[in-house]
Amino acid sequence: MILLEIHNRILEEALLQRFNSEKKEAVDLTIADFDGVLFHISNPEGDKNKINVSASIKFYDELKQYGSADDYMKTQYGDLVIPAESGYDVSLQINLESLPADKVAFAHKVALMKRHCFGAVFEAFFDLQAKGGAKEKAVIPYRDDETLYISADKDRVTVIFSTIFKDDDDVIIGKVFMQEFKEGRRGSQTAPQVLFSHREPPLELQGTNARTGNNVGYISFVLFPRHTSPKDRQKTIDLIHTFRNYLHYHIKCSKAYLHCRMRARTAAFLKVLNRARPEKKTTEKKTISGKTFTRK
Repeated sequence: MILLEIHNRILEEALLQRFNSEKKEAVDLTIADFDGVLFHISNPEGDKNKINVSASIKFYDELKQYGSADDYMKTQYGDLVIPAESGYDVSLQINLESLPADKVAFAHKVALMKRHCFGAVFEAFFDLQAKGGAKEKAVIPYRDDETLYISADKDRVTVIFSTIFKDDDDVIIGKVFMQEFKEGRRGSQTAPQVLFSHREPPLELQGTNARTGNNVGYISFVLFPRHTSPKDRQKTIDLIHTFRNYLHYHIKCSKAYLHCRMRARTAAFLKVLNRARPEKKTTEKKTISGKTFTRK
């Protein structure tokens, strides 16, 4: 299966274009990302030697509450962090006259803004688990009708995604994917445990206002210390924070493939039917005088 990129490719390419351009030009670009996130690239007060990169994240207040996102962004970007632009939640300022030698790596790092905002919460709960766990549970409404839950116990971190399946077919295909994740754990004992519940929330969310319904699904990941250790946690965050988009992307790809195969099979059946049409018979008749003619 294809893994989605954890950075914003359009943001990265837009920055690289400005970094490598000999002529400094004005820029005012808005870029959309998954989960309703928006990026804005602009020149502060018309200064073409500087570029501001701002991100609007609807659930940034929750990221600050549970993961101290502002502090985490400062550890990742240092002096690049500036007071957020009006209408946005976090902003970086890049001076085009003092770029690092590796411009490609720098543009890639800036394009990871959303990933690092998410990473703040996961890092915080991984640290809580290492210290013996905590009763607090992070509740992050990362989409309008979908929520992310994170809790830390002394021996594990549980991450639960609630998701909405818009079509009945999506539920069926989603269950197939979840079964594949379960089968994958049999082949690799180091993989996290993955659980899927349909209609009703898992036991960890009983007593909360978690949604229920025929089109609601809950995917639970049980992360053990081998997944949350300082050595491996970055890869874990890279993979898990994009899981919801990864799942729905592959559901849509599966439906597109099925539709393509159905159209191809229908076209093949039509060819068979066309070949099966009986040919018109021609009969030869004779007149009284003995002459022959063909009736069509």
